[in-house]
Amino acid sequence: MVPLEQRFTQALQGGSRAWRFALERRLKARGITQAGWSALAQLAAAEPPSQRELARQLGVDGATLVATIDRLVAAGWVERLPSKEDRRVKRVALTVKGRTMAEKVGEDAARLRQAIAARIDAGRMAAASEVLEELQQILEDA
Repeated sequence: MVPLEQRFTQALQGGSRAWRFALERRLKARGITQAGWSALAQLAAAEPPSQRELARQLGVDGATLVATIDRLVAAGWVERLPSKEDRRVKRVALTVKGRTMAEKVGEDAARLRQAIAARIDAGRMAAASEVLEELQQILEDA
């Protein structure tokens, strides 16, 4: 018999992986990656950050983000703008095309969340959410 702690972490990893794969299939149909969508979603929610600020917000290395931003620029979804405060700094902003893509992908993600919610009891989902939020806090404090 698998110990409860191991079952819990296996379910956590499996659920996370399944979510990513399900979302990735939808993103692929739109020609964008998970990393690209994460960046677009973050940019849609705030004023244009610097590349460094965006990397921190996304929890990724700056060098990794540069490649993602390069792909988003090439697709016409974001642009790099000079900072008014520091000319060495580049801010990252959504283009009109990028804002449209962020909205479409956000709708895709919402439909996936709704499909999940339709199959899981709301009380169980609320309890699971509380446990996962507590787990996040424990791990962030560790």
